[in-house]
Amino acid sequence: MMQIPENMISLELITDAELVASSLAGDREAFGRIVQRYQRLLCSLAYSATGCLSHSEDLAQEAFVDAWRQLATLREPEKLRPWLCGILRYKVCRLHRSEGHEPVRRAEGLELAEEMPSGDKSSQDLAMDKEEQAILWSALERVPELYREPLVLYYREHRSVEHVAAALDLTEDAVKQRLARGRKILQERILSFVEGALSRSTPGRVFTLGVLAALPATVTPARAAGIGVTAVAHGGFLAKTTGLAALLASASGVVSAVLTLRANLDQARTPRERRAAVKTTLGVFFGALGLLGVLYLLRAAAFHWWEQRVLFAWLSQAVVLAFMVGFPIALFRVMRAARVLRSTERRQHPQYFSDPRDQVGSSAGEYRSRLTLLGVPLVHARFSSPDDGAPPVFGWFAGGDRAYGLLIAWGGFAVAPISVGAVSIGIFAVGSLSVGVISLGTAAVGLIGIGCMAAGVKVYAWLHAVGWSTAAGGGFAIARIAAIGPVAFAPHANDSVARQMFAAPHEARTEMIIFSVSAVLSIIPIAYYARAVRRRLGGRQR
Repeated sequence: MMQIPENMISLELITDAELVASSLAGDREAFGRIVQRYQRLLCSLAYSATGCLSHSEDLAQEAFVDAWRQLATLREPEKLRPWLCGILRYKVCRLHRSEGHEPVRRAEGLELAEEMPSGDKSSQDLAMDKEEQAILWSALERVPELYREPLVLYYREHRSVEHVAAALDLTEDAVKQRLARGRKILQERILSFVEGALSRSTPGRVFTLGVLAALPATVTPARAAGIGVTAVAHGGFLAKTTGLAALLASASGVVSAVLTLRANLDQARTPRERRAAVKTTLGVFFGALGLLGVLYLLRAAAFHWWEQRVLFAWLSQAVVLAFMVGFPIALFRVMRAARVLRSTERRQHPQYFSDPRDQVGSSAGEYRSRLTLLGVPLVHARFSSPDDGAPPVFGWFAGGDRAYGLLIAWGGFAVAPISVGAVSIGIFAVGSLSVGVISLGTAAVGLIGIGCMAAGVKVYAWLHAVGWSTAAGGGFAIARIAAIGPVAFAPHANDSVARQMFAAPHEARTEMIIFSVSAVLSIIPIAYYARAVRRRLGGRQR
């Protein structure tokens, strides 16, 4: 049996909770022990996902630095290891969006370097040359991730099945089975090389010192919590333009729902109509929040029960599909019920509709421009609630409950080259459910889809992305070719091929900035419409 160094034995006698408590008090040496304890694990997981030793150590260092800043947010110190792994996995899936890796960009002076043991080799001495790294990754890349992680950890954790089982929350029998399968996949000739190469790549004291040197010099984790650690973490996510575009696209649907509620209340003329307007709008609003909550919980469950992530991915897809099919059906039924209710109330309570503004066809309730182009009104907008049997509005610029535009349309159901609505269909579509060439919204379907949920050829999503070609997001990412995400499924998932397919950072950033601005601007027609409804129909005492 392999001899375990004495310093490692002493290190293991101290619990994670004790080290966390000391680190929160500002003890950098205690945090250094945390780094020593888990550096092999994080570096191995990063290498297993990236296939690049330098990137893997950069990512692990950045993960430890982030952990130092966010340590005060760790509610259960005894779960330090899975918490660190979560930070690392989150960073790995976003490697392709980074322009560079500078783990020491806010480093203090390297006074700690003086304490480096003279017998510890430098990173340059320990590093394998590029040819060896290429051969190593060429062999490991053929092994599925399920078997690759235990294999990499095994040869970096003193060939200890027990250590690997503890690191991956598996039984020792499961680790042995996966190791056997991984070895079988590898060629016998390549395996002997991989064993030696991984052994030489193990991070040592130099790595630990690099992490400690990169820790911010002036703020301890406990004090950082008081000045916005959480804001920094979220700010880092929002700084990623893809995440920002997806978030803004999702938020535009929420803002539109609030504006729609105000417009519906201004259009209502009877108590029943007002109750129906509030009930419908709040139902849609909180239903959407519930949907997002379910997707977020499925994402969290996939992280927690990693071995069952395929099941949670299928459940997530079922939820998204149910929304994309069920939402437009429910919306059409609600809109139909609203038209029937208006006609019924007009017959039963004519006193509520005595104002000239509330007569069918009044100029206050509907506007149709005299100016036409090819026989079609330039602008056609309906501001009042339509009666049963009322046709959709139609024009070059169209707005209403059902709007069909030759150029732009907005409303509950909007169809136009540029469309904005609860359900929108067009070349460029924005809405709670949008379908188009370029789609932005809570749920987006298109050649390019961006939102909280997205499906199409090339998609970016906050929680759930399904792409025919590529998919990227902060939750589930499923694609036929390449996927980037914390829970990714594709022939090329979080690997070098996937990163290359997303390897135009400047172009992608420009596109996402345009989409972000478009998501914000899409609120303008809804806001203008709500304002016009209030000006024409609001303010009446009933």
